[in-house]
Amino acid sequence: MHSLKGKRVLVAGGAGFIGSHLVDRLVDEEPAGLVVVDSFFLGCDENLVDARLRFESLRVYRLDARDLAAMRQLVQSERIDVVFNLAVVPLPTSLDYPAWTIRTNIDIAVTFCELARCCDIQTLVHFSSSEAYGSAQYVPMDEKHPVIPTTPYAASKAACDQIVHSYRETFGIDTYIVRPFNNFGPRQNARLFAGVIPTVARRAAMGEPIEIFGDGEQTRDYVFVSDTAEAAVRLYHVEASRGRIVNVATGCETSVNDLVARILRILGKPNHPVRHAASRPADVRRHRGAPYLLKELTGFEAAQLSDERLQKTLDWHQRNGAI
Repeated sequence: MHSLKGKRVLVAGGAGFIGSHLVDRLVDEEPAGLVVVDSFFLGCDENLVDARLRFESLRVYRLDARDLAAMRQLVQSERIDVVFNLAVVPLPTSLDYPAWTIRTNIDIAVTFCELARCCDIQTLVHFSSSEAYGSAQYVPMDEKHPVIPTTPYAASKAACDQIVHSYRETFGIDTYIVRPFNNFGPRQNARLFAGVIPTVARRAAMGEPIEIFGDGEQTRDYVFVSDTAEAAVRLYHVEASRGRIVNVATGCETSVNDLVARILRILGKPNHPVRHAASRPADVRRHRGAPYLLKELTGFEAAQLSDERLQKTLDWHQRNGAI
């Protein structure tokens, strides 16, 4: 069994939504050092307040993870053992800036693969995305599901996964890939390129109609962000995770229409106006992940979407002025 206790750990994208929750979870592992690298394109320092209180020696660097020379200097000076790579340009950005999204995401993956190949780090934990699968060909979608990406973002994530796999096969790097389905929870970006939950909550708070792309019957498998962080850490402990892609999913799908209705009910605005707009380009139609491999390897199961966790998410956004 592998342990993170006493290791020196770097989280790329650690000031972001999922990354900051992973940083919080890593504090519990009692690492010798904990370092965050973030470009702050979408991440923000406020996401690390809790981690700073609990791990006073947390170090944060504003760096572009594509810069191999800068990252090599950093991991050597900080004596990093393990990298969790969550640095990414997200899906909505790829609809406006596809070439930049693709190049950036691939370059980041290559940077950390090179550091692992050259033994500058011991282990690389790479974060993928369920978007790499494209729309479900069958459900639940297990790790053997065909990879048929439909957006530039999804294609970049699928390419990154193949790059990481190729480095393991060719150079024997110590790595595994975490493939989360749709995350939600506190700290989710509510500004530029915001997700559906903070967007709906913000529009409701401002009295604006809720806009749903397409007919709203497209489904997603919503995973609470702390469950994704828990899964990523537990997989590190297990030797059998190495060289694998592992879904983080609940096995339950929810349509956008149902999600919007639940949010509005929790907000006490069940009759708030909702309108439908044109479908978003290349939007996946159906996602329902298979959580079985994660449970087999770690014994851990992500909880299904609940009103309690939706309420917790909405409360955070309200407290922090995001909606």
